[in-house]
Amino acid sequence: MNKTPGAELERRITCFQSLLQAQALDGAFILQNADLFYFTGTIQQGVLYLPAAGAPLYMVRKEFGRAREESALENIVPIRGFRDLPRCLADFGLSPPEQAGMELDVVPVVLYQRLCANFPGCAMTDVSPLIREVRAVKSAYEIRALRAAAEMVEGIFQKAKTVIRSGRTDLEVAAELECEARRLGHQGITRMRGFNSEIFMGQFSSGADAGIPSSADTPLGGRGVNPYVGRGSGWKRIAAGEPIVFDFTGTADGYLSDMTRMFCIGGIDEDLRRAYDDMVAVQQLMKETARPGRKWGEIYEICCRLAAGQGHGGRFMGAPGAQVSFIGHGIGLEIDEYPFIARGFMDQELKKNMVFAFEPKVVFPGRGAVGIENTFRVTDGGVEALTFSDESLVVI
Repeated sequence: MNKTPGAELERRITCFQSLLQAQALDGAFILQNADLFYFTGTIQQGVLYLPAAGAPLYMVRKEFGRAREESALENIVPIRGFRDLPRCLADFGLSPPEQAGMELDVVPVVLYQRLCANFPGCAMTDVSPLIREVRAVKSAYEIRALRAAAEMVEGIFQKAKTVIRSGRTDLEVAAELECEARRLGHQGITRMRGFNSEIFMGQFSSGADAGIPSSADTPLGGRGVNPYVGRGSGWKRIAAGEPIVFDFTGTADGYLSDMTRMFCIGGIDEDLRRAYDDMVAVQQLMKETARPGRKWGEIYEICCRLAAGQGHGGRFMGAPGAQVSFIGHGIGLEIDEYPFIARGFMDQELKKNMVFAFEPKVVFPGRGAVGIENTFRVTDGGVEALTFSDESLVVI
């Protein structure tokens, strides 16, 4: 088991503390798993208090022993509940904050109220945008993990070539791919930050099922096995002559890669093949456009104009009436991080070592979907693909 190095945690905490100071905040209370992991190296249940200056204090309800084992932080103490927080801060010479932050985009109201009750003189504000800003720019340590995650998704992709066959259900193939992912060390859980956002290790859908929209904020939905989930692989049987979508994640030390490739059995209609080539061209335009200083929303608008000029405006990034307003999403410990290559976002710029997945896709209702996706790192002069699997349409 790899542990996040202490120097890496210190770098992250220092960057975040500089933002707290700029906002005149005394500190921040961190509760959400992905953020806890980012700043502590573990996800043991409790509260991390990050003062605007000085050493952080990790107060753990469960499991203290694992927190001690897994985290490189120095100040880790056991607690029974939120009522212990003021005493713990005082024990470490930390004054009760008067202006503090919490992750108000994800912390349930009940927990927010319970924590605030122990600091009645403190005004709480949302620091999630600050956390996401820090997390958006990856370190060399994180980029190594992202590269390892890309290696994993290549292994899953190679497995797909051996298990896709006419007559098998999407669910049967997905089960074998998920088994291979776990055999390669996939962590199983693929975290998203958005409320009610859930995702599998990956999505495998063939033919018309790939283009069925769902409640999820994704371009492709899938029918799924029942309405309780209502997305992903279902009971449809794979047939020759239809597009087959392979959309999987790889993981390494908590970090995610995201990649989509296309398969078919025997071939697909010329208009579908041409649409796939068009999506590759949209990706190429992004590569030529994205660089430090570019506005996230500007890249989105440029690529949407190309897709519309190709004749896909009404079905680009989703079935007609169910289109999403993004083409790319940041990726790291969660699959919906900053930056967003999306409508709006004209005030945010790409920075070196931001990492995002770019996924131009087009849906043909009743016939299927085609598209491509890779995970990219922003470099000094453009972007570098971290995922590297062959982009050719795989004909079986």
